[in-house]
Amino acid sequence: MTTALAPPIYTVAPFVAMLLAIAVCPLWVTHWWESNRNKGLVAVLLGLPILGLYLTHHPGALLDMAEEYVSFIVLIGGLYLISGGILLRGDLEATPLTNTGFLAFGAVIASFIGTTGASMLLIRPLLQTNRERTRIKHTVIFFIFLVSNIGGMLTPLGDPPLFLGYLQGVPFAWTFRLWAHWLVLVGVLLLVYFVWDSTQYTREPIAAIRRDRTRVRPLRVHGALNGLWLAGVVLAVAFLHEPAREAVIIGLSVVSLWRTPRQVRRDNGFTYYPIVEVAILFFGIFLTMIPALEILRLRGSELGVREPWQFFWATGMLSSFLDNAPTYLTFLALGQGLGLAREVVDVPHIVLTGIAVGAVAMGANTYIGNAPNFMVKSIAEETGVKMPSFFGYMLYSGLVLLPLFAVVTFLFF
Repeated sequence: MTTALAPPIYTVAPFVAMLLAIAVCPLWVTHWWESNRNKGLVAVLLGLPILGLYLTHHPGALLDMAEEYVSFIVLIGGLYLISGGILLRGDLEATPLTNTGFLAFGAVIASFIGTTGASMLLIRPLLQTNRERTRIKHTVIFFIFLVSNIGGMLTPLGDPPLFLGYLQGVPFAWTFRLWAHWLVLVGVLLLVYFVWDSTQYTREPIAAIRRDRTRVRPLRVHGALNGLWLAGVVLAVAFLHEPAREAVIIGLSVVSLWRTPRQVRRDNGFTYYPIVEVAILFFGIFLTMIPALEILRLRGSELGVREPWQFFWATGMLSSFLDNAPTYLTFLALGQGLGLAREVVDVPHIVLTGIAVGAVAMGANTYIGNAPNFMVKSIAEETGVKMPSFFGYMLYSGLVLLPLFAVVTFLFF
């Protein structure tokens, strides 16, 4: 009886088209896609049919999704604005131990200021520290693995899919259950990186090492007051509910913009372009995915994905090529439609774990798996680092990450 209430399958077409546009347009029509106006045009054109359908038949669903969209954008925007007011300056000696320390620190703070915030905060100081070295491409790649993706696994603040789960009713502290997965992934990657970088360090020209040692400047933090505002965001998300939560985050963001010297943001390369881009794209995603989520909740049992390891790999592989936030919601809806144990948001803990770890960790598989990936790549290339191509990067992720994910499957799923 319930399947008769599901929307027609063709109503999923705008959602599929939206995800394909996000995955393909940056590669095929790069210059055209750079304009946020063009992204907005795509989002509106694809969203209008769904808007018309639900205004006529189910306006309540639109209202619910609008509330989640506003909460999502307020949090992502708040973290981006506040972390953009923190500037790290300095030039440490670029030894393997120093670089590994950078990556480890980034993997920790990513869960508390978001993968985007941590990436933007640390990528420039890391590149500055390594500017005298000739072999640093691998360092940027591991930075994307650890700081831009896997590090953000421990709180709903860390990565967009986890916050969307929080908005769906996942308790704030639930993600702390992922500490063992985080520890294995981060620990192994840091060890692999340290060995890799140690090997590369021995191949550096003697002149480059000497220059690096003579240009050391201690790290200094500018805009440190923003650390208090970030702590305020964490407390707001943990203890408040809408609309008080959103009001506090907006207030803290305004205070950050007011109190942080403009020069700090200029030196940080801060612009509003990335957060406007996120707001536009997720407007289209949130709107077009409404029927897809309904269909999965009502007919998900027909797809044959039932085991935790299947959720881990299916969520993860789609997150590698599509945005990991809607992919997380898609498979959460699928899990809810299976009628399994209703331990947390109507799914078993182990199923939600597979979805969460897959969405966060496997976003590192490609440049388009998570928003910070391309941003880090672009910043590195601006400073003269020759980054691998789209498929060249996948060669690195395939060699390093896929075997690690197989180990995680054996250990936990």
